[in-house]
Amino acid sequence: MLYSTTTQYAIRGLSELAGRAGAKKSMMLDELVAGTTLPREFLAKVFQRLVKAGVLTSLKGRGGGFALARPPHEISLMQIIEAADGDSPVSGCVIGLDRCDESMACPQHDLYKPIRQRLGDYLETTTLADLAASLKSKPAWPARSG
Repeated sequence: MLYSTTTQYAIRGLSELAGRAGAKKSMMLDELVAGTTLPREFLAKVFQRLVKAGVLTSLKGRGGGFALARPPHEISLMQIIEAADGDSPVSGCVIGLDRCDESMACPQHDLYKPIRQRLGDYLETTTLADLAASLKSKPAWPARSG
């Protein structure tokens, strides 16, 4: 898969939150994972990372839970990935070299440059609102994912 397990659960969890709770309402984690295959304990750790990155807010106690820090249309897929994993998926060398740029390009650099650009554009323009809308349009999605 293109994304780490942490990023996959961040995307799935945030999509569920945006789709079910909306931009203003908070939701307890137990309520969020109910009816999904999302692992509660792992998602709790992922969501804490997203709180630290400013994607989510959290409140303890009655009426608490997790809420989006901004409206879903203002949270890009790139922001989610960077918050979950700390790096942009389009910034590294495709073959894993420590240094790969225009002045010191790896053998694959020029071949992957347009792919990296298109992927970066997609990740910057696709928002959490888009992901939540897609989730709503595919009601069997939680049963298929795992």
